[in-house]
Amino acid sequence: MSDLLLVEDDTPLAELIAAYLGQHGYKVHTTARGDTACAHVRRLKPVLVILDIMLPGMDGLKVCQQLRHDYPGLPILMLTARDDTYDQVLGLEMGADDYIPKPCEPRLLLARIRTLLRRSVMPDTTPEDRIVIGQLHIDMSERLVHWQGREIDMSSAEFNVLVALARHAGEVQSRDQLLQQVRGIEFNGVDRTVDVAISKLRRRFEDVGNDPRRIKTVWGRGYLMSRTEWEA
Repeated sequence: MSDLLLVEDDTPLAELIAAYLGQHGYKVHTTARGDTACAHVRRLKPVLVILDIMLPGMDGLKVCQQLRHDYPGLPILMLTARDDTYDQVLGLEMGADDYIPKPCEPRLLLARIRTLLRRSVMPDTTPEDRIVIGQLHIDMSERLVHWQGREIDMSSAEFNVLVALARHAGEVQSRDQLLQQVRGIEFNGVDRTVDVAISKLRRRFEDVGNDPRRIKTVWGRGYLMSRTEWEA
């Protein structure tokens, strides 16, 4: 049984989520305070954290930022206010891998958890598990990224977008194609997951400015990873 940590101060909701996920093979540990979340992660070593934004002690955005710093590969699913794009974008900027609006539908929550865990599992090593483009080295078996000889930490969402682009370097990938690989859903015209991940990847690879060269925007079509701009 896989251990999950749920950080939620709405006790009835936390009990509902824990009971439902418990019926589907997960052991859910709960805490109602943001300032205790990191200690629980250190002690429990959960495979995934479900994190509310509005919490006593420390808000969920700060908790997410700290967890992402301390545990780069830990999947984090944030619970956000319904239709609050601001909260959703902030959560992604702080390092969340996915979000789901409250009140959350248990079956949708379960599906998102399974998708995140499936994408975070390390597969058996094969020659195709490594992608090298100039000085960019991606090891999909270990989920490691090196550029210019140094390791680059990133969230699961960023890693998955990077892999999707790298596998099709030189080809345009639409938001729908990228979103399917990151969240397993179709682009609905407003979801910002891919755009936030692209923005963060550009900052990590020093590709900011009005004319990004490594990860290009192809207006009206999507994004394209260059085959030639990763040498320097």
